Amino acid sequence: MKKNFIPILFLLFSIHVFAQKYQPTWESIDSRPVPQWFEDVKFGIFIHWGVYAVPAWAPADADIGIYAKYSEWYWWRKNEDSEAGKLFRDYHNQMYGEDFKYQDFAPMWKAQHFEPDDWADVFKKAGAKYVVLTSKHHEGFTLWPSEQSWNWNSVDIGPHRDLCGDLTKAVKDAGLHMGFYYSLYEWYNPLYHNNLEKYVDDHMIPQMKDLVTRYEPDIFWTDGEWDHPSEKWKSTEFLAWLYNESPVKDRVAVNDRWGKETRGVHGGYFTTEYDLVHDREGVGEVERPWEECRGIGTSFGYNQIEDLDNYMTSDGLVDLLIEKVAGGGNLLLDIGPTADGRIPVIQQQRLLDIGSWLDINGEAIYETRKWEGAENNDAENVYFTRKGNDLYVLCTKFPEKPVIVKGIKNVGKVSMLGFDGKVKSKKSGNTITITPPVLSPINNPSPYAWVFKIEDSL
Repeated sequence: MKKNFIPILFLLFSIHVFAQKYQPTWESIDSRPVPQWFEDVKFGIFIHWGVYAVPAWAPADADIGIYAKYSEWYWWRKNEDSEAGKLFRDYHNQMYGEDFKYQDFAPMWKAQHFEPDDWADVFKKAGAKYVVLTSKHHEGFTLWPSEQSWNWNSVDIGPHRDLCGDLTKAVKDAGLHMGFYYSLYEWYNPLYHNNLEKYVDDHMIPQMKDLVTRYEPDIFWTDGEWDHPSEKWKSTEFLAWLYNESPVKDRVAVNDRWGKETRGVHGGYFTTEYDLVHDREGVGEVERPWEECRGIGTSFGYNQIEDLDNYMTSDGLVDLLIEKVAGGGNLLLDIGPTADGRIPVIQQQRLLDIGSWLDINGEAIYETRKWEGAENNDAENVYFTRKGNDLYVLCTKFPEKPVIVKGIKNVGKVSMLGFDGKVKSKKSGNTITITPPVLSPINNPSPYAWVFKIEDSL
């Protein structure tokens, strides 16, 4: 028995190792394709909601750079020795007093008007296909009953609800993909600062695995990775588990924020943020699927002092969606709910306006891909997407003159989405000239952007 014991153990170990399709190396992890569903959905909703929703403040109009206008960074900024830090401290001390700690906001976060089904209904009417909730921001407060965050989670204090669980059920019931944002680091966690390896092994990775096994998300969106290389975060080990053993191994999509060296290099899809994070010339040339994330205003978390000048218009948001999708990417548009659990009306209005546009023009967005021929067309305010052999010409301003499209192989039917009348066109060689129809308030399909469809043209 003893002679056979070691070979049997070796055999069992070998079977286990070789059964793992993905190894804990970037070469192996990067070989996994981003699931196709992620490239098809195009439009998602980001949600930043936490203790920071109580003070809900950042200097929206100050000339201090976009990152210093994030209200979800309230705790950090007010302790920061900078121009922005002074603005945060002055506001905090005036409103709450110098002795009022950030932790004192937690019991004030009640979420008493949070109705997850209503939220999911708004997201669906907005035309979004996926949702990413901030399960834990850099402050370390979790929106689920994490064992690693005792008395610093939404069940033990504040809302006294499993917010991750409640919203996950509502979003999935609405037929949308559900995902989580998760911050790898925590600003003021003593374990993080004193023993990084123990923090990763006993706090961070158990939390991430708990989120995945408990709620089975379709997206795992990490952030706060910049302090250390991915080796210190043990990112490839976690991703190997996620891709090989987790309950979502076959469908989960992840981003690229897994270590100080990984953005735009390793992971799943690549992410930009207010076009500022690893901004690229010709972003559509990126080999991997990518996603732009930003708020409707200047902040991800709710900022009570933002006004109309800080918010993008519905027209601008539709144009932004078109620009990102035509470049081959997705748009993850953020909302910041209030501390009592409501989506601000102005944010709802923007989302529903996008949804109304997508009701008519969604076929030019969903399941489309970038058209390589776009680089040979330089008309202003004109973008392109393709689906099969059909080409969509998206005009963010109504064309005052004929639209000329180069690189067309054939011409089938030419139409304007949502418009019942005839659209005149003329083909000459590989070029088609489209004459915009005359529209009136009665037959105008859209107040924002107009889409021509050229069937069987590629």
